Amino acid sequence: MKTSLYLMLMCTAILIGGSVTAQKYKTPADTIKLNKEYLTVSNDIADLSARLTQAQNDLPGIRERAGEAGANAQDAADHSSDRADKATDGSVKDAKRAKRSAKTAYKKAKTSRSADANVRSQEKKIAKLSAELARRQKRLAQLDEMRAAIYRMIPG
Repeated sequence: MKTSLYLMLMCTAILIGGSVTAQKYKTPADTIKLNKEYLTVSNDIADLSARLTQAQNDLPGIRERAGEAGANAQDAADHSSDRADKATDGSVKDAKRAKRSAKTAYKKAKTSRSADANVRSQEKKIAKLSAELARRQKRLAQLDEMRAAIYRMIPG
């Protein structure tokens, strides 16, 4: 009983797996549908390539702005530290200036952190676009194989 159950499950899995991996377009009548999908995939590839190129071209500028923001934050932190040192031996006016300087340093640190997040976001976008482009190129290659198989079927 168990053996026949396992045998039936195995046969079912093979049949389902075979139909899933089979070619979608098989006959010359399917050529129109194949060409339509081929055109769609080709257009997707062109669009993804353009978006990927744009994202890659934008990345150095984003990195540069992040570096500048980091340098500005560091300078503001150093300046704030100097102000705080003066405020310990100074007047109330020096303390107010130190407080103002600390707020400025904090804001610049937040800006720097945001700029770093933008860099990471752009890198993720590039990775996502690259993966999608590779997936679409793989599908285009599959469609080429299907097209070649159909053309081999046509006498001539």
